[in-house]
Amino acid sequence: MPSSLDQLDLTNPDLYRQGFPHEVFKQLRDEAPVWRHPETADFSDAGGESFTVLSRYEHIQAANRDPETFLSAKGPGLGYEGTGLMLTDMDGASHLRQRKLISSGFTPRMTRRLEGLAREWAVKIVDSAIEKETVEFVQEVAYQLPMHMIADILGIPLEERDWLFKTTNDMLLCVDPEYPVSESEREGLAQSVFGYGHEILGRKRESSTDDVLSLLATVSDDQGPLNDLELDAFFMLLTVAGSETTRNAISSGLQKLMAEPAQLAELREDPTLLKSATEEIIRWTSPVAYFKRIVARDTEIGGVALSEGERVSLWYPSANRDERAFDDPMRFDIHRKKNEHVAFGGGGPHFCLGAHLARREIMILFEELLSRTESIELVGDPTWSVLGIGNPILLSLGKLPVRLKGA
Repeated sequence: MPSSLDQLDLTNPDLYRQGFPHEVFKQLRDEAPVWRHPETADFSDAGGESFTVLSRYEHIQAANRDPETFLSAKGPGLGYEGTGLMLTDMDGASHLRQRKLISSGFTPRMTRRLEGLAREWAVKIVDSAIEKETVEFVQEVAYQLPMHMIADILGIPLEERDWLFKTTNDMLLCVDPEYPVSESEREGLAQSVFGYGHEILGRKRESSTDDVLSLLATVSDDQGPLNDLELDAFFMLLTVAGSETTRNAISSGLQKLMAEPAQLAELREDPTLLKSATEEIIRWTSPVAYFKRIVARDTEIGGVALSEGERVSLWYPSANRDERAFDDPMRFDIHRKKNEHVAFGGGGPHFCLGAHLARREIMILFEELLSRTESIELVGDPTWSVLGIGNPILLSLGKLPVRLKGA
């Protein structure tokens, strides 16, 4: 931990090599809960400009729930200039319209179908891992379920899935200096994913199938249907955000459960605890490090003045360990009752659209994993990867080698 906040650089990927630096953010919450980061950032759209860091639960909640003052239109990342086409890059009426249209694709029938598919995939994935016995859990188990669920939502053929998600993963890893992919290569990878999304949309328009993307290709309101650019942006957002965050909640959740053998054993013996355990896993892992907002008008938060146009970053894992909001927050507790975490955005108009499905995927995966195994053992050192497009917006376990013994 830096001896003073003047030496702290939250843009340095090395700060996250052992996971989220909770001791640093405790210092921020206690000493400078609304803190102006020094001009050490080197992001493509920032030019080294400083930005404000919110680390306390109450301040992050206030910003989440005041979208007229804290705008999303320039995108969620400090190193990313929003296109205005993705839900994460929109405000006001245009955001509400697109969100409503996209939500209409997740009909009750479609939601039930997706939950059934999640169960089928979880059984196949866990059984395959048990057969191998020793697996790299992140890629071979945790990534597989959300990958296939996103692919099912988008109607991607089975034979095309490995390429798409490998390409997406490579694109996100480009922000990590330890990953040997250049910025120019990343741009090519992003274009490949975007181009594939446009191609698959064209197929849906010619011949729809039973998936959400096919429904969205035809849904409309009094302003008409979603256009191709909006649907392409939805495809890109879903492939990036929908798979990475759930993957990390599952893998980091298992890592923590293995470190708490008594709670793991209790969960295995009493599956009714899975609901509260899932919420605790989500709070504990908080896969999205932060989102950026732009101040729309002069205001103040926590007694600190903020100027129009200023960049503000909302650090969700810090809020989820705030002693002012949670009892004993540094303790992992599958029995935790009051667990109003902000891992999905903490309310407001940008609350994660996929929160329900993510919860179900996590719960189903652990239910099948624990019912089908007698023991799960760590057999190597975990590693962390910093993911994002120009910034460490996502933090993920890169490797988690484990040995599974079937029940």
